Amino acid sequence: MTIDIHFTADAPSSLSSAAGDAMIEALFFYLFSAVMLGAGAMVVISRNPVYSVLFLILAFFNAAGLFVLIGAEFIAMLLVVVYVGAVAVLFLFVVMMLDINFAEMRAGFQKYLPLGLVVGGILVFELVAAIYGDAFNGVTLPAAPDISNTRALGNVLYTKYMYLFQVAGLILLVAMIGAISLTMRRRVGVRRQVIAQQNARRRDESVEVVEVPVGAGARTIANVPSSKREG
Repeated sequence: MTIDIHFTADAPSSLSSAAGDAMIEALFFYLFSAVMLGAGAMVVISRNPVYSVLFLILAFFNAAGLFVLIGAEFIAMLLVVVYVGAVAVLFLFVVMMLDINFAEMRAGFQKYLPLGLVVGGILVFELVAAIYGDAFNGVTLPAAPDISNTRALGNVLYTKYMYLFQVAGLILLVAMIGAISLTMRRRVGVRRQVIAQQNARRRDESVEVVEVPVGAGARTIANVPSSKREG
């Protein structure tokens, strides 16, 4: 009787590939985390609200990348579509269209800085205490069902939390209508474009051709009304 012994190298190769995948995931995790923390800090530090919104969009994109790494791809899609595609962009346009005096907004920064530091310190202390303390001891996660994340989340949203989900949609609708109303309101000193009046205007109402004597061009043009100057 003969015994054939075969040696395979599948186990070491699989272990090395698993270690490589774990290293790549760790690198992407630290990359997304570092960029998200930096963007979050710039949201608070930036003096221009437009730059703050742009950094906020960057932070949302990196947070979506972190959710993809942990397997919550549906929440990552919600971050990109809802927060970046709707809320952040809407806030950006509102900030750009409203007549905001940024000097007055920054006037009370130093006045409220100590209070902000105290509140931020309390939040950091609670976060560290929850992570390194006994807050999560004895907490067991439920068994993962044999369905996808999207289906599991849909089963919860549209059954147990259906009314709350609809209320959230109504709140977003009211916010969108309010933002449109703020941008469409009439303000003193701001000229609005009326397409119908521009199309109905004739040439003789806006342009006047004058004969300018030699050497008197500047004085003659200065006497022409500004509404009838060409260009």
